[in-house]
Amino acid sequence: MYKRYYLDKIPSLLEPNKVLVLYGPRRAGKTTLLNAFLKDFSGKYFLGFGDDGNLRDVLKTQEIDKIKQFFGGYELIVIDEAQRIPEIGLVLKLMVDHIPGIKVIATGSSSFDLSNRIGEPLTGRQRVFKLFPISVLEISAQFQSYEANKMLGDLLIYGSYPETLLKKSYAEKREYLELLRDSYLYKDILELENLRNADKLSDLLRLLAFQVGNEVSLNELSNALDLSKQTIERYLDLLEKAFVILRVRGFSRNLRKEVSKTAKYYFLDNGIRNAVINNFNLLEARNDAGQLWENFLFIERLKKRAYLDIYANIYFWRTYDQKEIDLVEERDGKLFGFEFKWGDKKKKPPRIWLETYKNASYEVVNKENFLGFVA
Repeated sequence: MYKRYYLDKIPSLLEPNKVLVLYGPRRAGKTTLLNAFLKDFSGKYFLGFGDDGNLRDVLKTQEIDKIKQFFGGYELIVIDEAQRIPEIGLVLKLMVDHIPGIKVIATGSSSFDLSNRIGEPLTGRQRVFKLFPISVLEISAQFQSYEANKMLGDLLIYGSYPETLLKKSYAEKREYLELLRDSYLYKDILELENLRNADKLSDLLRLLAFQVGNEVSLNELSNALDLSKQTIERYLDLLEKAFVILRVRGFSRNLRKEVSKTAKYYFLDNGIRNAVINNFNLLEARNDAGQLWENFLFIERLKKRAYLDIYANIYFWRTYDQKEIDLVEERDGKLFGFEFKWGDKKKKPPRIWLETYKNASYEVVNKENFLGFVA
């Protein structure tokens, strides 16, 4: 078992009469994390699930007397997959407003649905955290850097979903990722947005998978899929909110040579990306190792920022004459540029980058130094 970053921190994150909201992709380990935490929880707690009919019947009434009677005597209320409960934000607001000292944890896999139903009612009453598939940060903390280096090839190809890491053979890993792709990847979107056909979503993801690290043209996607640009934008937004992809904008301070109106898309997990294109070949037999490396580093850095509270605006940077930087972090008023290199070839910083942004830094992240960048 892999020890999750938040496990020892949940007690300090819980506050009386506030809701701890835990988002994350399906199968990322939210329920396992809750069970591990509750195993050592000394107080009296209630653990319920959003698809439990009895719980839904009590909560949908929004009658505070019934809610107080149902949860009477509990120190902690935990609701897993909370987005399945109608008007869950208002229900949670009633709990924390009317049950003195109560602590609440709510989890959900549907970012867009939970945020819509929870956000406004719980203004000032919630703390929000994201749980991703296993991070190199967590692997290194538990097993030291040697294990992370040893696992690198598998992480690039099969990703880091908890159950994928625990599978013994590559055939089992592939089978599990194909199950995730076919059974869970679009489930939230299809259920909650009433989209009846996943074929177009699958086609869209395949196109994005081949363009990892490159700027994406909405017009080209529209023409390739025979869908309107507005529909493409809606699908991309839904896929991002369902924790499948991540959109990154171009950085510019209005220098005329800079490209800023396009976007790149990364997958939240390399294994899912490879499942989408049905390619689990070894690194030495691939022509996209650089893309896998860039996607891996981008997402592992995202996890590190989320877990260590490193607040930053993120971009890529490119000029029309093809000078580029893979990741730009804007934090504390400074710019930090990172270039991702899978091979051993060294790369000098673009001169126009250093000349235009005097206080900016530049670092090449490769196989020799990546652990400091992500862990």
